[in-house]
Amino acid sequence: MVLDLKQVFANEGFSLPIEYEMDMSSADYSGEFPLKKPVLVKGSISNRASMVQLSLKISYVFSGDCHRCGIPTERDYLLNLEKSVAVSVENEENDTIITVPDMKLDLDELVFGEVYMSLPMKHLCNENCKGICSKCGKNLNDGECGCPKKEIDPRLAKLAELLEN
Repeated sequence: MVLDLKQVFANEGFSLPIEYEMDMSSADYSGEFPLKKPVLVKGSISNRASMVQLSLKISYVFSGDCHRCGIPTERDYLLNLEKSVAVSVENEENDTIITVPDMKLDLDELVFGEVYMSLPMKHLCNENCKGICSKCGKNLNDGECGCPKKEIDPRLAKLAELLEN
């Protein structure tokens, strides 16, 4: 979605509402496609006191296997995006200002970049996920597996027998 911002820059007090869905299901993230549901974008771009401000709420659902236990899970994420918009900026590099020399803003490109950078590096079913047992493979979120907690190195097994006696 490309927005023509000429009317916003020309009229102080003008506000343009933004609400749409964006399909990012083909976005490859580490060999997976975790954004199966549309990304929801809501907000506005407005001119207040000759300053053009973009304000967005971006929500998406990350779908994938938990990195600890392997259970397929979905998790909701919400991004709040606040940016100033200007036709040009002199001698200043700032990530809070978006420059639009032709007064057109490609929202899809902006939203794609923001969502992609916010994707979780580790996707967990919940913050307290215990994972799976490295010995038997049981999901430890369902309960203990009964495997010994501390295993003795087989090279030192004879010494352990001496300590028991």
